[in-house]
Amino acid sequence: QNMKMVPVPEKAYGTFFEGDCYIILHTKRTSRGSAVDLHYWIGKDSSQDEQGAAALYVTQLDNALGGNPVQHREVQGHESETFQSYFRNGIIYKKGGVASGFKHVETNMYNIKRLLHVKGKKHVSATEVALSWDSFNKGDVFLLDLGKVLIQWNGPNCSIAEKSRGLALARSIRDSERGGRAQIGIIDNEKDSPDLMQIMKMVLGERRGELRDAIPDTKADELQKANVRLYHVYEKDNDLVVQEIATRPLTQDLLQHEDCYILDQGGFKIYVWRGKASSLEEKKAAFTRAVGFIQAKGYPSSTNIEVINDGAESAMFKQLFQRWSEKDETQGLGKVYTTGKIAKVEQVKFDTTQLHARPELAAEQRMVDDASGEIEVWRIEDLQMQPVNPKTYGQFYGGDCYLVLYTYLRSGRPHYVLYMWQGRHASVDEITACALNAIELDKKYGDEAVQVRVTMGKEPTHFLAIFKGKLVIYEGGTSRDQKNTPEPVIRLFQVRGTDEMNTKATEVPARASSLNSNDVFLLTTSQVCYLWCGKGCSGDEREMAKMVADIVSKRDKHTILEGQEPAEFWEALGGKAPYASEKRFQEQITHYQPRLFECSNQTGRFIMTEVVGFCQEDLDEDDVMLLDTWEEIFLWVGKASNTYEKNEAIASAKEYLKTHPAGRDLATPIILVKQGYEPLNFTGWFNAWDPYKWSDGKSYEEMKNSLGDVSALSEIKVDLNNISLNKTTLSVTNLAGSSTASASPEYKSHFNHSNSNSYSNSSNYNSNGSSLVPNGEGIYTREVLMNKTVDELPEGVDPTKKEYYLSDADFHDIFGKSKDEFYQMPKWKQQNEKKQYGLF
Repeated sequence: QNMKMVPVPEKAYGTFFEGDCYIILHTKRTSRGSAVDLHYWIGKDSSQDEQGAAALYVTQLDNALGGNPVQHREVQGHESETFQSYFRNGIIYKKGGVASGFKHVETNMYNIKRLLHVKGKKHVSATEVALSWDSFNKGDVFLLDLGKVLIQWNGPNCSIAEKSRGLALARSIRDSERGGRAQIGIIDNEKDSPDLMQIMKMVLGERRGELRDAIPDTKADELQKANVRLYHVYEKDNDLVVQEIATRPLTQDLLQHEDCYILDQGGFKIYVWRGKASSLEEKKAAFTRAVGFIQAKGYPSSTNIEVINDGAESAMFKQLFQRWSEKDETQGLGKVYTTGKIAKVEQVKFDTTQLHARPELAAEQRMVDDASGEIEVWRIEDLQMQPVNPKTYGQFYGGDCYLVLYTYLRSGRPHYVLYMWQGRHASVDEITACALNAIELDKKYGDEAVQVRVTMGKEPTHFLAIFKGKLVIYEGGTSRDQKNTPEPVIRLFQVRGTDEMNTKATEVPARASSLNSNDVFLLTTSQVCYLWCGKGCSGDEREMAKMVADIVSKRDKHTILEGQEPAEFWEALGGKAPYASEKRFQEQITHYQPRLFECSNQTGRFIMTEVVGFCQEDLDEDDVMLLDTWEEIFLWVGKASNTYEKNEAIASAKEYLKTHPAGRDLATPIILVKQGYEPLNFTGWFNAWDPYKWSDGKSYEEMKNSLGDVSALSEIKVDLNNISLNKTTLSVTNLAGSSTASASPEYKSHFNHSNSNSYSNSSNYNSNGSSLVPNGEGIYTREVLMNKTVDELPEGVDPTKKEYYLSDADFHDIFGKSKDEFYQMPKWKQQNEKKQYGLF
């Protein structure tokens, strides 16, 4: 404002004038301290001077904060997913600017007439558009705001999620801008809402012609985002030089601390990385250079820019690289996946009894439960399921596909995990049949099973645990009775694991070069089975190898130590040869931040929308969501998601891995999870998971009718251009937080709107109770309501809803949240809190 930074009132957060520029500072606590993000937002009608001033202030703030913040340039209508995550109820764009005399917050102002075009499912934005039917289309939500009444018009092609997000925005306007004293009417079908349509026609006139189709958002698809290029930016003879140095997959060592770099993510987003030892001038010029780069490339001026500092990189930036290591992460023995050889794994001991109490531990350890459930195994034979002999459970052959059904009890009822194990040498037909049979098996169990695609060699932790140390992976062949090829006489197995929960034996080529000094190997011949113990193996590993030896061979067992092998041992392996003998250290362990995406494949282009700072509320019933925890990919399927996206879910996950800029392992396990049947290793990634949400949580229809039959208000007057609608029955939905909502008829309220723009909202109580009511607005002090019996309450107060009659300030003081937040909680939680504060 006047080229100065002026604080915006908290109530107005999320509302932006199109003629202004804004600076947003966001700080979040993390396990490593705090993460600071600094955004400058450019309104489409803002002046060049304002944009320049905003950029200058961002640089000054960055310096004041020690150069730690991640800086973002945001353009109206093209905001980053990180920016949009701050405003859960949506972003509202208002015409004009503060300089034109507009104010951010004018609570309880009713002299308003505007039309908002609401777009988005996960990230909602509302733009003020012309008050005309020409602004409408079939696929979006529109909000006609008349001050005392908000009418939500839902296009016939709107999804449930879009309607719900529109409703959340309407409630937010009602509560923050109107102090909870506005009514919300909803039009889902014009024919069912004649009275609301009458008001709309008074404001907008009669509609002529058909509504137009919605224009789909132009979003970058995953192929475009995968096209990452790294450029070195430097000055030479007063000229700026931008030199391309690498394309996907990028590696961290390309970034030198003395320099600055531009990373171009397919024109979707531009990152500027500033090295610690780069000059001050280079750091200051980061934004300018990025804008110049966008112009030189011919990208839209709205392209997102993110400036990051060496050592304070964002999760999104790190995941554009093949492997990212933090300087202070410890080195140690750990996971390295290679074909043929299996590296040593650092074993983490944990108490499985803690899994239910600490779901975050279940997620971290990738464990559904303590592996004490029941197992059934089938092999795919002639494209059908054939039961496997329980005596051979745990033995998997590379030429086969298997289905493993794991059943466990949780809260007294059975839960199911269905593993689809795909052998490396199985035919395409068998792999397809395995997936189809899994669907049929899942149906038998009420579509409740969690489906896990397991690629040979990439078995998840829980899969190892359920076989109690007896998991053996044969490279080829089959476990069928009619075997086409004879089994090899000499076989070599590498055994990895220290106890029953983490042990696996994998067949490797039977030659000396397959050996590794860190591990135990089993060499089976026609006469004997050798247990070869490398110098680096532990006693626990030797014990587990002895257990596996009894499975792979019935011959006598000979334990031999590295360096003391008999001649027959080397003969069986085809002679001595060099093998890995140095102590193997894992490259630095990287802890990747989990990321949640909404998947869409309907347009023929694979599009993913990230939800930053995700929580359970972001899982909508009509969605298919992808949760990437790096070691596995979860697909969460909502009950109301469309059949096409359900069927394409696995294909979407494979496409995601294939197009990931970091060049991900295509064998990463893919886990299909159904709404309402989420396992602990999924819910543990979410903060404060509510298992009752799907049963107690309100659907869109329930939210509309959440407080009983209050839709037929006996009288409402709406003053529009001096035209009154008298005694009109409106289909108005009052939602949680509005002081008029009530479940039983005797507490229904009447709204009397006088011509003076003030209005009262009085419940049906007798005149002798009115002395207790300040301003006649149905508000009582806490002393009148708390710890009172029905007889002690003022007349007209609904004893089941005492909290309704508290002022907003008292309510927040007692419950620590707004009424709107309170009524979005499950019923049982509401009642518990009411009991706690003497309002039950």
